[in-house]
Amino acid sequence: MNVQFKKGVLDLCVLALTAWEDRYGYELAVAISSKFEVAVGSVYPLLSRLTLEGYFSTYLRESSEGPPRKYYKLTPHGHKHLMELIREWRSFSISVDQLIKEGVER
Repeated sequence: MNVQFKKGVLDLCVLALTAWEDRYGYELAVAISSKFEVAVGSVYPLLSRLTLEGYFSTYLRESSEGPPRKYYKLTPHGHKHLMELIREWRSFSISVDQLIKEGVER
């Protein structure tokens, strides 16, 4: 998949995956990679930025598999941003699909 496509939707994917459930970084990377390839290392800077922007709060939770994990919880501000991104994505994807259809049908 085109790298620019991935970069453009990664924020949306991370926010969407945390809408109903707090998650930790590696868990998010694995979930996204199940749909399209993403480097685990690219998720952490994104999570840091989204946290600094107020979209996530974080907390540590003990893990039976090693050191405590940092979990990301969507804030009310983050939820509002997610809803805005979803609206934008739906409008954008419909427009792109229409353009592809117009181009292919010629």
